[in-house]
Amino acid sequence: MATYTIDSVHSYIGFSVRHMMVTQQRGQFHSVSGTANIDRANLAASSVEAVIGIDSIDTNNEQRDAHLKSADFFDAANHPNMTFKSTGVTVTSDGRLHIAGDLTIRGTTKAVVLDADPITPDHADPWGNVKAGTSASTKVSRKEFGLHWNAALEAGGVVVGDEVKINLDLEFQLQA
Repeated sequence: MATYTIDSVHSYIGFSVRHMMVTQQRGQFHSVSGTANIDRANLAASSVEAVIGIDSIDTNNEQRDAHLKSADFFDAANHPNMTFKSTGVTVTSDGRLHIAGDLTIRGTTKAVVLDADPITPDHADPWGNVKAGTSASTKVSRKEFGLHWNAALEAGGVVVGDEVKINLDLEFQLQA
């Protein structure tokens, strides 16, 4: 078993949600930290934990970001982080990983499954650090986590969809 830390500078935590029943609005979180314990001989024994800072949300619009940090959505003042803690890893026949875990947002914890690419082999960077990585995705219902704010549209529908698509690109650095 090898322990890696999440390299926040080279990782991406992104999301998208339907806006006005028309397009996907995208955003990301810039602050992520955590560890991955990777057992290359038995990937099912591996685990990951991550902490994502709500204040680091970025949708390319300061007013919208402030609204998302407010009590209408993430309530960053009372819930400054969201967390993920894996509860199990399954390796599929094609080498992909299904990483089951507990996602906590706004004090509510729900089980989710990340569909992940195989973990890359270790690679040394030019400074002697050993890196590995993966990309993963999942979908969640924002309402299940207490993010209920919405507004009805005159022509029908709502401003913000319920389903949130989450996309992760994680780079890990091997710890000594």
